[in-house]
Amino acid sequence: MIRHLVFFKLAEEAEGNAKAENILIVKEKLEALKAVIPVIRKIEVFSNHPLASSENYDIVLDSEFDSLEDLKTYAGHPEHLKVGEFIGKVRIGRAAIDYEF
Repeated sequence: MIRHLVFFKLAEEAEGNAKAENILIVKEKLEALKAVIPVIRKIEVFSNHPLASSENYDIVLDSEFDSLEDLKTYAGHPEHLKVGEFIGKVRIGRAAIDYEF
C-alpha cells in the first residue's frame, strides 16, 4: 500500500474567496474524487485548527493506494487534473510525501 500525503498553504484570498471558503472547496473537490477514480482506497482532507500557528500548512490530503501505479493513475486522471487546476490557483505552497506501508 502507498500513502500519499500532500500539504497545501493557501492564499488569504483567491478566486474571489477567502481562505476559509477555499479550504472547504478544496476539501469537497478532493474527497469527491473517491466516487470517480476507482484506484483510490482512501481519501481524507483535514484543515489546520483555526487557533494553531499561522505558519502551519492549511490543508493536508491523506490518501491511500494499492500501488505506485495506482497513484500514477490517480495523478493523471482528468478529474484529478481539474481539481489540481483549481488548487493551483488558490495555493501558495505545497509539500508532499509518498511512502509504502
